[in-house]
Amino acid sequence: MANPMLRTWLLWWRKWGKKDWAIAAVGFAAVLFTFTLLIESGTEDPSAIGNRPLDLPISADDPVELTLLRNAKDRGAFCLDGSLPGYHFEKGFGSGSNKWVIHIEGGGWCNTIESCSYRSRTALGSSKFMDRQVIFAGMLSRDPSQNPDFYNWNRIKIRYCDGASLAGHPESEFKNGTKLFFRGQLIWEAIMDELLSMGMAKAKQAFLTGCSAGGLATLIHCDDFRHLLPKYTTVKCLADAGFFLDEKDVGGHYTMRSFYQDVLLLQGVDKSLHKNCVSKTDPSQGQCLFPREIIKNTRTPIFLVHPGYDFWQIRNILVPDVSDPSGHWRKCRQGLQYCNSTQIEILQGFRTSLLNALDEFKQNKEGGYFINSCFIHCQTWFSPTWHSPSSPRINNKFLNKCF
Repeated sequence: MANPMLRTWLLWWRKWGKKDWAIAAVGFAAVLFTFTLLIESGTEDPSAIGNRPLDLPISADDPVELTLLRNAKDRGAFCLDGSLPGYHFEKGFGSGSNKWVIHIEGGGWCNTIESCSYRSRTALGSSKFMDRQVIFAGMLSRDPSQNPDFYNWNRIKIRYCDGASLAGHPESEFKNGTKLFFRGQLIWEAIMDELLSMGMAKAKQAFLTGCSAGGLATLIHCDDFRHLLPKYTTVKCLADAGFFLDEKDVGGHYTMRSFYQDVLLLQGVDKSLHKNCVSKTDPSQGQCLFPREIIKNTRTPIFLVHPGYDFWQIRNILVPDVSDPSGHWRKCRQGLQYCNSTQIEILQGFRTSLLNALDEFKQNKEGGYFINSCFIHCQTWFSPTWHSPSSPRINNKFLNKCF
């Protein structure tokens, strides 16, 4: 029997051209590798913002320029520090000219005035510090050999600068007496309006995706994204490493729940969450911010991409620093090969918690998931994990061929 740490589950969808999605199979298979990837953004060139004509051909190696949101000031849509939010855009062509894929950047959250103030002096809280050019890779790549399904679509990367998964509300600014701008919801609305005016309003197909905190933003805004587009548009959403668990850490504390409570209260995030959940629970408890609750009320088809051993969740939910003062988990947190048998058993239990949290979602015939056993976080925007000879596969099916 295969090592249970290397088992994987698969629930896959039919191709975009088919009318329906199918929940076709759930099975076990061995993942080819376990690794951690770190990729840096492109070269900064402040003078180049928005200077490229959108309809010019772009070579495979050209970075994509940052565009600052043109209607942001009028809409009151600002990053934490008051700077203008931005996005990177490449125009589609050929058969992809009326198809859109949007990716929301990840980057965690801030849960206090102090942490948000610090964040406002970084690229995750201010466009002043964002790379002016980035390379599109993975599902945003323009290279058909790396991204055969979406390479010629209109491709957008939304930069993340509000610290609350594009769900903060300005009313909380006055309550907290801060000079910070909690405008995530307004950023989302303003960017959507701008993209609609650029042609997305006539999209034949539209795909909202995001990584980590951007994956959570994707789940929060998925139904709204559907409502913004014509009824004839095929709309689907994908959350990559965005299914955060409400589980106890090794010290017996609900560290992530407490953290989400702080984020929710600080930025008034409950106003962006599903009313069905908020009306049934105390919004200050933060439970409605967890994906398990969000997807219960989401009507638009969702696909979840998630590693069974998400290193971010292992390091921040299961074994946060505060729960390991003696450093027993220090090496194991860096890679599964450094874990002892007791730690492996605990990690497998955490993976089981993920699968259990998906029990209700498994009955959703319009959704699907791809869960492998890699020790990684996001996978869809890295070429090695998205589409390459060494990409993780389940029953010989690559990630990019699952929907």
